[in-house]
Amino acid sequence: MNKLSLRQIVIPLITIAIICFLWFGPIRIPYIENIIISIVIIIANYIEYKGKPFSALGFQRKKFTFKNLLVLAPLVAAGLFALYVFILVPGITKITGAPIDYSSFDELVGNLPACLVALALVWATAGFGEEIIFRGYFMRQFVKFFGESKVSIVLNIVLLSCFFGFMHSYQGITGQLVTGVVGALLALIFYVRKYDLWFVIAVHGFFDTLALICIYFGLA
Repeated sequence: MNKLSLRQIVIPLITIAIICFLWFGPIRIPYIENIIISIVIIIANYIEYKGKPFSALGFQRKKFTFKNLLVLAPLVAAGLFALYVFILVPGITKITGAPIDYSSFDELVGNLPACLVALALVWATAGFGEEIIFRGYFMRQFVKFFGESKVSIVLNIVLLSCFFGFMHSYQGITGQLVTGVVGALLALIFYVRKYDLWFVIAVHGFFDTLALICIYFGLA
């Protein structure tokens, strides 16, 4: 464990307790839950890092470029989506014997207005929200506490990806496993890109955009 100040230990523990309460407590805030959690994280980081909350999450100004976000990220998202559609989903479905449960998206099939609203929510709650929470905060905090040894990084990716998959339990066991693998790949991209949060947000957002297009046309 790295040598940390009391501030660096206490604030994350309080923040994680608040996150768990918002996720698993008696008060449910559908649709905007991850947005609220992201705001809590930014406030916590502002306190912990003395006014520099965004750089600590991986928001790097020098990597906020047209090439990275509107060329490379969509290409990576397309490749990841192809892997999802042609390898992960059929492969894991064959292992579990249970298809992914897409029933929560039934109302979006052929419904353009609903899909456009869903697209905005997906970018806000999944693209930004989930990436700030899982990669920007949880993954970076894990590195802060346990360092960047190969064992630490592997444990970081595996443990957080299992939790990421668990948080998608509404898609059934196959959906959880597939999402966990996708989460692991996003975490690996985040690590390889030197903690470039802008990039994984864009990849996640474009990935989910492709998924919504397929749902709209009834291809899911």
